[in-house]
Amino acid sequence: MFKYGKKTYIMGILNVTPDSFSDGGNYTNVEVAVNHAKKMVLEGADIIDIGGESTRPGHKFVSAKEEIERISPVIKSLKKEINVPLSIDTYKSEVALEALKLGVDMVNDVWGLTYDDNMAEIIGKYNASVCIMHNQEGTNYDKDIMECIKEFLQASIDKALKAEVKKEKIVLDPGIGFGKTFEQNLEVLQRLNELQDLGYPILLGTSRKSVLGNIVGGKPKERVEATVATTVCGIRDGVDIVRVHDVKENLQAAKIADKLYRG
Repeated sequence: MFKYGKKTYIMGILNVTPDSFSDGGNYTNVEVAVNHAKKMVLEGADIIDIGGESTRPGHKFVSAKEEIERISPVIKSLKKEINVPLSIDTYKSEVALEALKLGVDMVNDVWGLTYDDNMAEIIGKYNASVCIMHNQEGTNYDKDIMECIKEFLQASIDKALKAEVKKEKIVLDPGIGFGKTFEQNLEVLQRLNELQDLGYPILLGTSRKSVLGNIVGGKPKERVEATVATTVCGIRDGVDIVRVHDVKENLQAAKIADKLYRG
């Protein structure tokens, strides 16, 4: 989908949910959601990531049926109105299947192909891209955290390849904010470059998250500059995609970081 290594790609977040931590309820109306996506594309987003269920801590579970009802009209409209790739943020194979039928290009799975046994096979069948994110229940790690993350990701990579997902269509995400304490999140951010050992593009998702709020304070929407700082640090450490709410600001930062660190 992308030619990694030359530039950092910007993934714009489109939550069509009533309860996402930062923008819940803002884009539940289809027309409003589509207009927001179009705005992000105008600001420079390379891909739009559509989510129909919040994955914030303490989020309310949503059935696959309800999730499909939320995302389907938005995807249908976006396929007509914008010309950048679309990603579906889901861990349910039924939702991924419906989104792929509608023309979505990537599945962004916050459980890294471990929640739903059918997910990898469906992605392979549709020749789609996948973002495999590290996640776990609880925050206990029985050995070095980066080794645990790499082992999890490698197991999911093996699952994807077995399901005939093409190697060049796999992206990895360390899962900032998922199954990690504040201190553990900081350690992962400090050691991001170690993920390059696996040999796949890396996606970083820190946008407006509480790990930043614990440092700078403020409400989620007041953490734009904090997010930008992690974007720059991430690019220095080999990140290829940043998943953000604030496209314009992070794109400017990425252009500078690309010039400095990619040459």
